[in-house]
Amino acid sequence: MPFRFTPLMKKRLNRRTHVMLQSSLRLFPELQGKTITVGYTKAHLGSALIPLNMDAELTIRLKVRQLSYNTIGHELMHLVQGLSHLDDPAVSERIPSGEKPCDIWTLARSELFCDEAPTYLKLPPPIRAHWPRYARAVRALCVAAIAKRATYRLYINWLEAQIHELTQQNLESMKSGEQMQLAF
Repeated sequence: MPFRFTPLMKKRLNRRTHVMLQSSLRLFPELQGKTITVGYTKAHLGSALIPLNMDAELTIRLKVRQLSYNTIGHELMHLVQGLSHLDDPAVSERIPSGEKPCDIWTLARSELFCDEAPTYLKLPPPIRAHWPRYARAVRALCVAAIAKRATYRLYINWLEAQIHELTQQNLESMKSGEQMQLAF
């Protein structure tokens, strides 16, 4: 069993959460064969304890109510970030530390994690408000940003500027003379 649940999480664990955890873990081959302790949190959507050595227990905490694949993927990605800095042989590339890189690598990993807007990337209000409409485009930009990182140190700034451009393109695509409708 790849997951070990804390007593508090066992009380709140439901079939939906269990299926979401299993589906998400399949997309993290770096974590295969490792046991992940899953705890419960009320304070945040989720959190992860970054492993500081190879023997460290891999632990995430999740808020079960309104749980999203994005949150699960983000917390699992934190574990991979930590393992990548420990030169774990299961992790093929070093993933930069921090919340924004975690959002970027999570979205780039799979469309499954695009069910909710990322928390830490700077998104214009229209993109955050209409996330399903923009999710695929933002994910594609995240994939491009990871590739760009190899030669461009300010890849996060580039990504956030490109995301901002998505809203500008949407405005330009409106026909001239077309009246905007107010959402009443």
